[in-house]
Amino acid sequence: MPMMRSAVNDENHTTCSLLLGANTITTTTMKLIQLLRPILRFIPEVEKPTQKVPFSEKITWTVCALLVYVVCSNIPLYGIQRAQTSDPFYWMRVILASNRGTLMELGVSPLMTTGMAMQLLAGAKILDVDLKSKEDRVLFTAAQKLVGLLVTLVQATLYVVSGMYGDVASIGAGNAILIVAQLTFAGVILLMLDELLQKGYGLGSGISLFIASHISETIVWKAFSPTTINTGRGTEFEGAVLAFFHLMVVRSNKLQAIREALYRQNLPNLTNLAATLLIFALCIYMQGWRVMLAVKSQRARGAEQKYPIKLFYTSNMPIILQTAFVSNLYFMSQMFYNQAPNSPFVKLFGDWSPSTLETGAVTNTVPVGGLAYYVSPPATFAAMLQDPFHALFYLMFTLTACAIFARTWTEVSGSSVRDVARHFRENQIVMKGHRETATARILGRYIPIAAALGGICIGLLTVVADYMGAIGSGTGILLTVTIIFEFQEAFMKENAAMMGKSSIMM
Repeated sequence: MPMMRSAVNDENHTTCSLLLGANTITTTTMKLIQLLRPILRFIPEVEKPTQKVPFSEKITWTVCALLVYVVCSNIPLYGIQRAQTSDPFYWMRVILASNRGTLMELGVSPLMTTGMAMQLLAGAKILDVDLKSKEDRVLFTAAQKLVGLLVTLVQATLYVVSGMYGDVASIGAGNAILIVAQLTFAGVILLMLDELLQKGYGLGSGISLFIASHISETIVWKAFSPTTINTGRGTEFEGAVLAFFHLMVVRSNKLQAIREALYRQNLPNLTNLAATLLIFALCIYMQGWRVMLAVKSQRARGAEQKYPIKLFYTSNMPIILQTAFVSNLYFMSQMFYNQAPNSPFVKLFGDWSPSTLETGAVTNTVPVGGLAYYVSPPATFAAMLQDPFHALFYLMFTLTACAIFARTWTEVSGSSVRDVARHFRENQIVMKGHRETATARILGRYIPIAAALGGICIGLLTVVADYMGAIGSGTGILLTVTIIFEFQEAFMKENAAMMGKSSIMM
């Protein structure tokens, strides 16, 4: 059974696992962090297993962690007043495993933000880093969790103060404090569940597991949801597949029924579902694109191997960083807009308006002007034709941002040409047919191109998915595919290790 203990007793876990499929990164620290020792020692932590956890038990712990997350996603917050009005953050909830009005209101956003920010600061040498200091590694790992909890507390407070759950004066100070406490406690639960799996009790990363399951749930729900909605043309099923059969039964004009099922607005349709499946297939296909470099080990008497450089060299990090940037822009823009909706300066960052159904019911608040509008995808194909500059700006912004973030991430995450060449040198690995001094030059032909081109391809897939109206958004689909691939690799690795052990015993 996993045990809880002080954070300073562990050295291996790092909340940089929140980076959803990026290359494995060594945890670093800064000297200043030693000043926080009296506080860090009291941070709870999951104890590492004293012996190897059986594969079947890992499956059990992984399923249990997922069940805890699902339960918390359906427990409503106590003390809120307005959880059914327009949702200002509806667009990012799928990606951040968030569920409005529940304990998982914040989702994995605080932990992802903290992990990426700390890694960027350490990789950019802004923080004083010592890779060889065991004590500093332990303290930095604990500091990451402390900062993550502080970010959770700050975000929860901002949500309450901004009026997400009703005016503070009307809900009362007691309820306001209670809501912040509930959201902070949920953040602790997420942190512990992620650490539970990362320490070896389960498979993969908990944060990745929650995101993939939430996106998959969204896609399945929008395809088969039995919820009925009055759209103004009559009652229809929310799920695209059920709506198709329902329309075929109730509509006398079958061609009109098929047209509605394919192209209906404001609700999932069959075109959205087909676009989702197409983007899934493209992502899976492109996951296999890679260049294999022939290398040999000087330690093993010239044993030859293949070193793969994938097209998605930085995995899903470019779109994660782009999403984090846009989400923070949305959050700040809406917060300022709610305080001063008529300010011209505020409208430069975003002008917001409620989106309504044909019945007049308000669904969500969407940007209709300013920077927030132009960095968001067009809502429909018709909207793209109405404002082609918006569509073009969104395309160029996404592709450029993903390419820049991909190149930058290789430099700060330990996967640049310099870092890989150093790794080869330390392990006495050289390029086949070349001298050791040529390693960096040969890697430089592939890694920078793979990083930039991979980022552009990820951005392009995201834009195409958004233009086609794919369910769960292009970003969500990309995250799901890459995360599923990571879990598949972890599953196969564990299964191979178990089979190897069985064959040795036989």
